[in-house]
Amino acid sequence: MAALIAENFRFLSLFFKSKDVMIFNGLVALGTVGSEELFSVVAFNCPCSPARNYIYGLAAIGVPALALFLIGVIWNNHTWNLVAECHKRGTKNFSAAATFLIFGSIMGRASVAPITWSVISLLRGEAYICALSEFVKPSSLDKFPAEYGADVLAKFPCRDVPANLTKFRDEVTRRLRYESQLFGWLLIGIVAVLIFLTKCLKHCCSPLSYRQEAYWAQYRSNEDKLFRRTAEVHSRILAAKNVKQFFGFVALDKEEKELVQEFPVEGVQPSPQWNAITGVYIYRENKGFPLYSRLHKWAKGVEGNGPTPEGHELLFLAS
Repeated sequence: MAALIAENFRFLSLFFKSKDVMIFNGLVALGTVGSEELFSVVAFNCPCSPARNYIYGLAAIGVPALALFLIGVIWNNHTWNLVAECHKRGTKNFSAAATFLIFGSIMGRASVAPITWSVISLLRGEAYICALSEFVKPSSLDKFPAEYGADVLAKFPCRDVPANLTKFRDEVTRRLRYESQLFGWLLIGIVAVLIFLTKCLKHCCSPLSYRQEAYWAQYRSNEDKLFRRTAEVHSRILAAKNVKQFFGFVALDKEEKELVQEFPVEGVQPSPQWNAITGVYIYRENKGFPLYSRLHKWAKGVEGNGPTPEGHELLFLAS
């Protein structure tokens, strides 16, 4: 039993540590669904007032989606690599296709959460009903009393209507929920088709075979893990040396003492080296040999960023 529990925890650990794009996007979507459900239950409260319903309903769908999109852009490593690239080297080395590819990758990943939020909001229908109830034409409702207008229709989402309008409220709510869910399903279909076409286009235009692309993905993941782990150890040892120089001693635990003894750190890397391994990377080959990252390119001593007679640039962005 204990072995089974340990195996399950190990599986969950590997699952949540995975860098796979589909898993990451799935987790983002699930988190967004949970957030939207919580928002609808706790925070959403239609004002049921003419001219306010429309603004509030659209804001309930659009503002969180915009915030999630911006968060997605901020959390994407490509964003800051692109900023570093423009700051240090400019975009003169990028073709129009490469620039489009970079922005497409950033926008595509950042769109997962806002699209999920919008779809769930439309399928639930509350925000859509709140926004458009006052715009339903009374003439489209059979035998709707002429003395009532948009001010009463705006109160339909709150069920605060005269008893003789209950059946009209139900009809309006049903009609708007149908429209909202229809738009939600259409949005799901459009996104699914776009994802399918994008995946097909990516694999058709990829300069790499399926196995080499899988190897490249593994290399990027391993390089990132090892770089972060090594940087954490390097910075800890360097900090220990500096603290010891200031105080004359440094309080280290057993593990840290072993690290200091095992990995002697003499200094820090100069800024040109950091700049060389930082920025957007598009797959390149040099004399027929692949260069899988900026760090790989720096380690091989390949100079320059753009295509050269000895280096061939292939428009395939590291995802």
